[in-house]
Amino acid sequence: MSEITHPTIKDGWFREISNMWPGQAMTLKVNQVVHHEKSKYQDVLIFESTDYGMVLVLDNVIQCTERDEFSYQEMITHLAMNSHPNPKKVLVIGGGDGGVLREVVKHECVEEAVLCDIDEAVIRLSKKYLPGMAVGYQHPNVTTHVGDGFKFLDDKKGEFDVIITDSSDPEGPAEALFQKPYFELLKGALREGGVISTQAENQWLHLPLITKLKQDCKQVFPNVEYAYTTIPTYPSGQIGFMVCCLDANRNLKKPVRQWSEAEEDKLCKYYNKEIHEAAFVLPNFAKKALK
Repeated sequence: MSEITHPTIKDGWFREISNMWPGQAMTLKVNQVVHHEKSKYQDVLIFESTDYGMVLVLDNVIQCTERDEFSYQEMITHLAMNSHPNPKKVLVIGGGDGGVLREVVKHECVEEAVLCDIDEAVIRLSKKYLPGMAVGYQHPNVTTHVGDGFKFLDDKKGEFDVIITDSSDPEGPAEALFQKPYFELLKGALREGGVISTQAENQWLHLPLITKLKQDCKQVFPNVEYAYTTIPTYPSGQIGFMVCCLDANRNLKKPVRQWSEAEEDKLCKYYNKEIHEAAFVLPNFAKKALK
């Protein structure tokens, strides 16, 4: 079998070059490329790196690596889940790698978790090459729907306690997931007191985008906060989340439910109740822009 090549890999290094982070690039050393295909929606590349395990790349942008994925999956999930007193029905939009699902079903109160991703290739390949993430699909309370998140939400009214949007960057298939009409659909699909979280880019690189996103969210939700986590293989080593709630009085910066320290230790590698609160503490430049 001939060796798989890809335009992002040169001299044994994968290079992540994009207009979304001008003048800088993340590079990872490649052991071997294990899979490449062009799905109906995007270019899908999976390679084994020398130091970060398996790496999933969509449209030339790193989506996750085995070494550090837990930081993102845990934070986008538990910031929302632990801001809801009793989330029984949860929806994940995107997240075809299964990582967010894996985190959602750690909450014993969850009776039903639904995942909707537009690209069956991501789901299929994650099950094969990222089993530590795709383990979420095996849970008996999980159902999977392959299709457009917009269309899926259209006829869902007052159905979910928490909705988590694990999207790629706002270029290509995920662009619409950063716009106000999408947040209006999310609001309509929530039950009373419902919470959403969504991938919300990097304060070092995308502050104007985040500022606009927060303004749009505030026109739809009475309660909106921006938080972030550290993660080595995302641009500039950070990624943010917009957390929104239908309850204007709930303090999103403090978990309304929490695990014991022993449970946190068993269930999470990154998230804990202190880091939940710390995630909302922003440096002055971002705090000022997002006021």
